[in-house]
Amino acid sequence: MRSLLDYRLLLPLALLLGFAPFYPEPHLVEKSRLLLNGDLHRPIDIFDLCWHAWPLALLGFRVGRDFGRRVARRTP
Repeated sequence: MRSLLDYRLLLPLALLLGFAPFYPEPHLVEKSRLLLNGDLHRPIDIFDLCWHAWPLALLGFRVGRDFGRRVARRTP
């Protein structure tokens, strides 16, 4: 069984769920704009932002962890 932190599973998941729906505009773009304008008030919109952002956050965690391990190996 593949781990959720496996890049082969995490990259397509982050791209598909992070940018769905593709037309007229991805939810992450729309909800981020609402958040920056201070208009993100409805609970369903906050849930939608979290739902579409979690694969990107998990991918960022994985990249940061792998980068940190690589840097730690180089340090004497």
